[in-house]
Amino acid sequence: MTVAAISHVTRHPGVLLKDFVLPGLGLSVSQAARDLGVSRQTLHRIFDASASLTPEMAVRLEALCGISATYWLQLQCAHDLRDARTSLADALPHIPRYRLSRIAMKQLGATDAR
Repeated sequence: MTVAAISHVTRHPGVLLKDFVLPGLGLSVSQAARDLGVSRQTLHRIFDASASLTPEMAVRLEALCGISATYWLQLQCAHDLRDARTSLADALPHIPRYRLSRIAMKQLGATDAR
């Protein structure tokens, strides 16, 4: 991952869509909305982060620009996790942590969030 890509990790995907992808494709908001089959208002809510980028929108964007739906959803998830950790910062230290065995973690395919 490049330095530029790293700085995008916790930004809302709508910001990247508005600032980089649509201009890079030479698309206006109106044209992108028509091509995606959504309203301009839907795109504006994603652009201003008042709406999350849904799996359905991620698949539409994949079809539009070739950037994988998984990438879009990973950006949304990283953004949402950052917001959740920030809003819960005072509460988290008071939640007891229980540990599964390494075997159980491996069976789940999970990683330890230390």
